[in-house]
Amino acid sequence: MQRQISSTKCQQMSNPTPLELRFAADVMLGRLAKWLRVLGQDVIYGRHLSGAGLIRVARQENRMILTRDRRLRSQPQQSLFIQSDNFREQLHQVVSTFHLIRNNHLFKRCLICNSSLQPRPKASVKGAVPEYVFASQEEFFWCADCRRIYWPATHHQKMLAELKNLQLD
Repeated sequence: MQRQISSTKCQQMSNPTPLELRFAADVMLGRLAKWLRVLGQDVIYGRHLSGAGLIRVARQENRMILTRDRRLRSQPQQSLFIQSDNFREQLHQVVSTFHLIRNNHLFKRCLICNSSLQPRPKASVKGAVPEYVFASQEEFFWCADCRRIYWPATHHQKMLAELKNLQLD
C-alpha cells in the first residue's frame, strides 16, 4: 500500500502500531534519532547507515527508513523522506506520518545505543554516579549494552519542556 504525504513517498508497513514500528535513520538524522528514542521508539542510527548500507539493514530488520538522501526517495524499500533540516520539524513529520503518540514509553531507550533501559535499584549505582546525584535521586535506569546510567533530573525536565513546546506532551 502506498500513500502520498505532502509530495513525499512513504510506503507503509501493514498497519503497524506505533511501538511495532522500527526505524533506521540515515547519517544525516542523528538529532531526530535521539528525539525519537526519547519518545520510546526503536531507532538505529550510525555512520554505517547511508545509501546501500541503510537499505540493507532496514530490509534485514524490517525497519522503516528515515532519510534526507534524495537518491533514496525512489527506492522500493519502506521509507519516509524527511523534508526539513530542522529537527523539530523532522520530529513533527515522523510523529504525524506514523501517528506516534506520547505514552508511558518516554525515556525507555538508551539515547546513545538504542537498547531498552532497565530499572536499577538505587543501592546498585552507588559509586557509579556522582555523590550529589545518588543523594538527590531515587530512580535510576541503566543500559545493559553500553552501561550508561540514567536518572530523571534537569536534563529530563528540559526534554519534557521541549516536547511540550513541540506540542508532543
